[in-house]
Order: sequence, then C-alpha cells, then structure tokens
Amino acid sequence: MERTFVMLKPDAVQRGLVGEIVNRFERRGLRIVGMKMVHVTAEFAHQHYAAHVGKGFFDGLIKYITSGPVVAMVLEGTNAIEVARATMGATNPAKAAPGTIRADYSLEMGRNLVHGSDGPESAAAETGLWFKPEELWDYRRDVDAWIYE
Repeated sequence: MERTFVMLKPDAVQRGLVGEIVNRFERRGLRIVGMKMVHVTAEFAHQHYAAHVGKGFFDGLIKYITSGPVVAMVLEGTNAIEVARATMGATNPAKAAPGTIRADYSLEMGRNLVHGSDGPESAAAETGLWFKPEELWDYRRDVDAWIYE
C-alpha cells in the first residue's frame, strides 16, 4: 500500500465541493487514513511551497492558499500517488481529461481546487509536514477485499 498527500484548496471549500471531491477519491478505492481542516498560515504555506520560492506566481499562491480553510488528507491504496493524480486531472483544468476533478469543476490553473503529491518523496515530506504520526490511522475496510487482490 502506498500513501499520498492531497489538499483541497480554499476554492474547493468555499464552493462546497469538499464532499464531492472526497467522494471521487473514495469511489476510486483510496482509503482516507488522515483528514483535517486547517487554516494555513503564511509561514506554513512557505514551508509547503518551498520548491516554488522565487517563481513569479509564488506571492499569489501564498495569498490564495492562506485565504481560507483547506482540507488536508492522506490517502492510501495501490499506486495511490498515480491514482490520486489521475483522479485530479492535469494542473491546467483546460487540459484535464473529462471526468477528472479539475476538468469537471474548475476553469483556471490559479483556482484548480486540489493539490496532490507528485511522487513518493514529496508524498512522504508533505504527509510529515501536515500530519503527526498519531493523526494517521491504519485500518481495513470490509470493502477492501473487493478492491485489492
């Protein structure tokens, strides 16, 4: 089983799409092992987006991500990183495949609803930044036998 970090951004919360987006991940078979609503501080946003420091969009990104609450999640499943990213769709909603979260619910890159880790290293780092070990749950669902071999 692989774990990945996913964040529902302020626009997802403000537009009332949290339930729908979480449902998409669960319907794919991913299991929620951690979830919380957080109001991100500028200091914390700088830590999360450290890879983008110095880029032209950085200041706007910090302003946006701190503008309202977000929902942080850790999802688990076979190929969780790849599955979560495919479920979200391309970063640019105009290029996202039909049926993905971004294609179905957003129009602009600057308001694309979700963030997801792009690989095992970022998944581990982001999970460690957002969640304490005791905030993550190891459990099995009865339905898992019908999802995983």
